[in-house]
Amino acid sequence: MSGVTVRVPAKVNVQLAVGAARPDGFHDLANVFLAVSLYDEVTAVPADALTITCEGPDADKVPLDRTNLAARAAELLAARHGISPDVHLHIKKDIPVAGGMAGGSADGAGALLACDALWGLDTPREVLLEICAELGSDVPFSLVGGAALGTGRGERLTELPVGGAFHWVFAVADGGLSTPAVYGEFDRLAEGTEVPEPAASPALLEALRTGDTTALAGALANDLQAPALSLRPSLAATLAAGTEAGALAALVSGSGPTTAFLVKDAEAADTVAAALVASGTCRTARTTTSPAPGAVVLPSSLPEIQSLFPEI
Repeated sequence: MSGVTVRVPAKVNVQLAVGAARPDGFHDLANVFLAVSLYDEVTAVPADALTITCEGPDADKVPLDRTNLAARAAELLAARHGISPDVHLHIKKDIPVAGGMAGGSADGAGALLACDALWGLDTPREVLLEICAELGSDVPFSLVGGAALGTGRGERLTELPVGGAFHWVFAVADGGLSTPAVYGEFDRLAEGTEVPEPAASPALLEALRTGDTTALAGALANDLQAPALSLRPSLAATLAAGTEAGALAALVSGSGPTTAFLVKDAEAADTVAAALVASGTCRTARTTTSPAPGAVVLPSSLPEIQSLFPEI
């Protein structure tokens, strides 16, 4: 096989309930993931050694060494099968970088599936999910997509039914927020208080099941929003701008700094996106829908791969 391209979605956390810090430094979560139709594409082609390139918005902020989750995915998969990770990975970015939408995790899941197909390994799905969990808490969901409840540190997934499409606007901020820093701020803000055990909201799960946008808007919750706002107070103005423009609900996406706005339909999404850009409180705004499928190998895209790698 000359090359494989995998498309993999971004996510929004429609609920992120965070427990107290564990002895290992992680936190128990009740993390309700919803995949949205913003995608990265990861292309894997044979090479003499493991290398990475990247294009797209903020590509200059993506590490091109072994710290990239895509590179680590190739290494872990190769190690499982006792082979050398000789592959070139090209990442086509469309998911905001360091924006709380699991762009890096998406690339890890995409690289894992692309390398598995390129090398003809046919690795069982449960093994791929084990490798995803080793890569990071959000990576398993990037492989699965749709909607799911993540427990533990978010890596143990229970897929959830979704009864309809939801429309979203995402406001992309300048710069990123470090996920460890946001969790550290959560711990600081929670110091001396009783942090409840995280649990999924029955009302939110029912809103997803029935496709009820209004009910979902009333149930959205993110325990990392307060620490993200503490570290980046300017996000409050973005949340206010989207709400004033007609969004049904607004929240910080994951650990931020991207902010998410649930709207009633595509027309409302365009209105809110335009208002957010005009407000000057964000760098850009993207409209999208959910749920979206997880990582998927695209039909043959050899002409595009050849344009990237003329030697094929």
